[in-house]
Amino acid sequence: MSYRSQLILAFGQTNMARRPQKNPRKIASQKRSRATVDALLEATARILIKDGYDRASTNKIAAVAGVSIGSLYQYFPSKEALVAAVAERHTQELLQVGRDTLLEAAAKPIAVAAREIVRAGVDAHRVDPRLHRVLAEEIPHTGHLAGINSVERHSFEHFRAYLGAHRDEIDVGDLDLAAFILVTALEALTHSLVLRRPDFLTDDKVEAFIDEVTRLVLRYLAPAPRRRASQRRAKR
Repeated sequence: MSYRSQLILAFGQTNMARRPQKNPRKIASQKRSRATVDALLEATARILIKDGYDRASTNKIAAVAGVSIGSLYQYFPSKEALVAAVAERHTQELLQVGRDTLLEAAAKPIAVAAREIVRAGVDAHRVDPRLHRVLAEEIPHTGHLAGINSVERHSFEHFRAYLGAHRDEIDVGDLDLAAFILVTALEALTHSLVLRRPDFLTDDKVEAFIDEVTRLVLRYLAPAPRRRASQRRAKR
């Protein structure tokens, strides 16, 4: 199976199974019911950003959405179900950024693709960063909702597939380890950039950040010719 085919298949399997108590009670199919669900999810996201997970409640969500509590419970049995739906929607938005970039980069050499992948990581973390912070830092602590972590898992799988398809361009021994190191490093760097150092998000500084992280990736995957030559001599 080609790398591009692996990506399309994997991204088509990103929905995570949930326990029954976090499943929606029914799926909105009519325009009016979809509008109600959208209002509830938007209200949930706003409350998570403003008040945090612990202070969110179904009563507060219904009030902010302008929906009766009875209507809320027609679609969602609990606060956890609402937050799970918000997390899934946000995760899909992040995955969309990664999917588009990786599909476009599939046939490109690493020297070109690395910069695009780093930029995609920055762009993904800039999708509603305040909500991302709550979902990434507060929701996992409840022990129930880990949907946001699927982004990192899928990033590893897809990056590992990319490295495998471009094996002749890189100089690493263990592709699984290399993918883990790079995905973990990129996630930590872009997460900290967007959520911890927003002062670095000016045009000049963010471009400098992308340049430096791209150089980090390329130097790890494809060491300088002098280093490769010395490694070859050492193996003789």
